[in-house]
Amino acid sequence: MSLGENLQYLRKKENITQEQLAEQLNVSRQSVSKWESDTTYPEMDKLLQLCQMFHCSMDDLVQGNIHDINIEGKSEYDSHMNLFSKLISLGVGVIIFGVSFMSLLYGINYFISSGTEVIKEDFANMIFLIFVTIGVAILIVIGIQHTNFVNKNKQIDNFYTQKEIDLFNKKFPVLIAAGVSLILIGVIILLGSEAIYPEITSNEYLESLMMSLFMLFVTIAVMLFIYACIQKSKYNIEEYNKINDKESDTYKTEKLKGSINGCIMLLSTIIYLILASRSGNFGMPHCMAFAIGGICCFITSIIVDYKKDS
Repeated sequence: MSLGENLQYLRKKENITQEQLAEQLNVSRQSVSKWESDTTYPEMDKLLQLCQMFHCSMDDLVQGNIHDINIEGKSEYDSHMNLFSKLISLGVGVIIFGVSFMSLLYGINYFISSGTEVIKEDFANMIFLIFVTIGVAILIVIGIQHTNFVNKNKQIDNFYTQKEIDLFNKKFPVLIAAGVSLILIGVIILLGSEAIYPEITSNEYLESLMMSLFMLFVTIAVMLFIYACIQKSKYNIEEYNKINDKESDTYKTEKLKGSINGCIMLLSTIIYLILASRSGNFGMPHCMAFAIGGICCFITSIIVDYKKDS
């Protein structure tokens, strides 16, 4: 592609008219028209402005094929972020589902043995730890892959059109609303069943079954939340570039949040292991240490962001 074809493609991609581009460059509309028709060429200072404006190199603008470069780069970034959002939500979902499955095993005792503990507590704890191991393994693998991708692609051109961003912005509240609705439905079922059948609260096996159902709703909801938030960040390429720019305040803020949250979750893990090893119970309620740790991380992130904005 020629310089004129590349310029025309970039201008239309950003939904900018020739008049608007000419105004930003302080030239006439006829000059822009001549550049795009390859009748004349911009001066060096205008070329530099164009490269800065459209986030491309001069070689790509003058001699490259911007269209193909954008498609290739967008495809790689988009595919990676889609996989990243799915596996992160899956890894967290597997861990939370472990709690649901463990409660289900406790509850099954009631139906197969009239309250006798056929499925041992240690076996249920072991199953929970298997789910945790699988979930953590997924998170580690995709985390390393994401780190490698970011190290290889520290700066990304803004490939997405406003139409693509607007389309996702319509889906985002639907995903969040669906997650909130699932949690509320779980709460309604949990409280409603206790109101209709008061004996549930006095029977630990029946209570475990209801808790298992509630945690299943929570699992799906949390997966929706994580997927929606990562997908939303995918379209914010400007923020992505700031996070990977070591000179930016955003990079320093994210590094600080990562360090603090890492220490919080490490402390949560230590507390969980101490409590679980002393009681011999690696399930509920000691796994709540991770939930509390997650809430603390969320609060910490809000405080750090507030301090940065202030």
